[in-house]
Amino acid sequence: MTDYPTLHLLIDGEQHSGDGRKTEDVINPATEEVLGTLPHATPADLDRALEAAQRGFHEWRRTSADKRASILTKAAGLIRERAKEIGETLCLEQGKPVAEGRGEASYSANLLEFYAQECKRIYGRTLVRGEGARAEVQYHPVGPIAGFAPWNFPAINVMRKIGGALAAGCSVIVKPSEETPASGIAVVQALLDSGVPGGVVQCVFGVPSDVSEQLIGSPIIRKITFTGSTPVGKQLAKMAADDLKIATMELGGHGPVLVFNDSDLTKVLDTMVANKFRNAGQVCVSPTRFLIEEDIFDKFRDGFVERAKALTVGNGMDKGTDMGPMANARGLDNIAKLIANAQDKGANLLTGGERIGNQGFFFQPTVLSEVPLDSDIMNNEPFGPVAILNAMPGEAAMIEEANRLPYGLAAYAWTNDPARRRRLAAEVEAGMLAINTGGVSTVDAPFGGVKWSGYGSEDGREGVMACMVVKAIHEG
Repeated sequence: MTDYPTLHLLIDGEQHSGDGRKTEDVINPATEEVLGTLPHATPADLDRALEAAQRGFHEWRRTSADKRASILTKAAGLIRERAKEIGETLCLEQGKPVAEGRGEASYSANLLEFYAQECKRIYGRTLVRGEGARAEVQYHPVGPIAGFAPWNFPAINVMRKIGGALAAGCSVIVKPSEETPASGIAVVQALLDSGVPGGVVQCVFGVPSDVSEQLIGSPIIRKITFTGSTPVGKQLAKMAADDLKIATMELGGHGPVLVFNDSDLTKVLDTMVANKFRNAGQVCVSPTRFLIEEDIFDKFRDGFVERAKALTVGNGMDKGTDMGPMANARGLDNIAKLIANAQDKGANLLTGGERIGNQGFFFQPTVLSEVPLDSDIMNNEPFGPVAILNAMPGEAAMIEEANRLPYGLAAYAWTNDPARRRRLAAEVEAGMLAINTGGVSTVDAPFGGVKWSGYGSEDGREGVMACMVVKAIHEG
């Protein structure tokens, strides 16, 4: 097993650790033991990072697309080589099974590899004009970017803040979560080891409000990108608006799953139960509200509960673990309160509903049914291992419930009716819709939401273009 690495800041290509800086402990969610001590950046550290990002931007934007692509491809290779180590580190600090951690590291490498090729596909266009005149549209990197990443996918989310920006020619200061710092540090270090200049990609930590206020308040930063809760996203968006900085916001969700009576129930259950309890449900695109046509509800409910009960919960390092602990004690408290409220409102608890043991942040895979609309869990993202199963009278009611909330990140539907699939694609309000599959994330497709789930996209070509500004040039 990999030892937990020593933690540090990465500013202008240099590592900074103690030296009188404020620190905080990083906790293993499976054992509640201290893994390491994380230094916080001082205001002077952040000023130095900002100055370096300004210099780095001017250097990197002038680096040829071929050279940028070569460096990013090399970094992707290093991350892939280090996937075992990164995956084990991820398991230690975040809790997910080690196989999922390794898969996350590999996906991060795939994403960066895709972005490396996008360096060469940033195209403008020439507009038709009369003889002697010319007009063209160009795309230019927006400038230094501040990225803020959460703890649930500490490698992928950091890469999403970095990859498109570097492909576009921008510099980035990224702040991973203080609860899962080592995974983000590993991703940034791979880029530095591959030849990305020290001022082009940097990694800082600290009290989130202090760091965001100083970085977003600096005129050097031209864009922010954030993944996290809707309330925090609204705060950061207001701060960015004060200086008219552009922003990409990937915020909360409450994923509806529409299950129709013409679907293959065995496939639906095998796919969606695993998807629901992946990473202990701590996934922004997690399927949460299962809206099931009423004539198949009993069969679906029984199959779902049977599969949920069969999951093995344990330390992510242990062989055979299907679901690890929640990442922190906050999650345990939140889930317990939501389940209690739902039961008070009349919901049926079909399985789970309790913490497991008294060491580590383990919670039982939980299934609720007949959950009233006025219960808290039907209106607030649970972000944990709990599924809601409700019977629905038909397509119109299912679509209405899917669209009822102000969130619109990911949605899922299962049907073999081609006409219905087209209707769902048109009518379900979500940034991503998966039909007859559990996947909404691929490196070449945009990832993002609508309504209170945010705006802007990461991944795909859109993730690069979100880091560009447009210039029209007219010649007479």
